[in-house]
Amino acid sequence: MRTLHVGLRVDDLDASIGFYRHLGYEVVGRVPETEIGSLAMLQLPDDPFVTLELVHRPAGGPVTSGGLNHLVVQVDDLPAILAALDAQGITAGPPSSPDGTDTFLVARLTDPSGHEIELVQWPPGHSMGMTSADFEEAPPSEG
Repeated sequence: MRTLHVGLRVDDLDASIGFYRHLGYEVVGRVPETEIGSLAMLQLPDDPFVTLELVHRPAGGPVTSGGLNHLVVQVDDLPAILAALDAQGITAGPPSSPDGTDTFLVARLTDPSGHEIELVQWPPGHSMGMTSADFEEAPPSEG
């Protein structure tokens, strides 16, 4: 088993597609007028699969934040991505480092429908995603 993709309900499909394109996503297909709304299927250039589905359903009323806390996107060079987004008028919060280094960086921004996006630059040698190794505790020191 594996997670196929995340579906995000959005207020404005075209504005959301534009926003996610600036993050690096590519639209691989659109499905108009399904029973759950109009859909856009997105993937990142190095990912062989769709990982994000944007769902536009005006009859459902405005999108309100709620059950989804945030979407996390891995990037290779966070400062470069932030500069490119800023040039497109998309402002993110300042980058921070969970471990105090300049190679493990995190920044947050919000999409047009209010969903929080977390951009993560892993340190060199880290796997492409989180694994149990990220949660292993160091062995107690003997002393």
